[in-house]
Amino acid sequence: MSMDSEREERISVVVGLGNPGREYEATRHNVGFMVVDRLVSEASVALQERKFRAMWGSGEIEGRKILLIKPSTYMNRSGEAVAEILKYFGKAAAEMIVVHDDLDLPCGRVKVARRGGAGGHRGVASIIQHLGHQDFPRLKLGIGRPLHGEPVEVYVLEPPYKDQRPELEDMVTRGVEVARAILSAGVGEAMNRYN
Repeated sequence: MSMDSEREERISVVVGLGNPGREYEATRHNVGFMVVDRLVSEASVALQERKFRAMWGSGEIEGRKILLIKPSTYMNRSGEAVAEILKYFGKAAAEMIVVHDDLDLPCGRVKVARRGGAGGHRGVASIIQHLGHQDFPRLKLGIGRPLHGEPVEVYVLEPPYKDQRPELEDMVTRGVEVARAILSAGVGEAMNRYN
């Protein structure tokens, strides 16, 4: 196993993408925040908002010290906060998993990826721009495409359709389970188990 892949398997940073503010809390675009919020709650981590443009904190998850981050720069500028924090804590991008919504996955589906492009996701695009590469793992949470002709920009900023709410809730629970598997067993093992 190369040094790079060894380091990649030791994820120690979980970044959830979303928009700050009560009006965005229950929207599709905030499922990344929802997963991090659940991890924060389960691990009794206190989030703070000093030094960086993010809510962040560290705690023990799966027997290891993990840094949990929710950028507060709004989705399109997520990379600003992420790059700052990684630099400050001396973390490589390969040690980070980014949890985000994905329009191209059916609602409720969860997928782990080692790297890749932004796929039209502006938060991921911002992180790629600020890091200068796309070599970081992602945990993608499917929100599906609009079913009623609404523009994508509107769709992502709305709560799920009523009949999709239980599915979305289950997906967030599964997202937490997959995130924990990534932290304990590594990206490759989580891909084998959940993709």
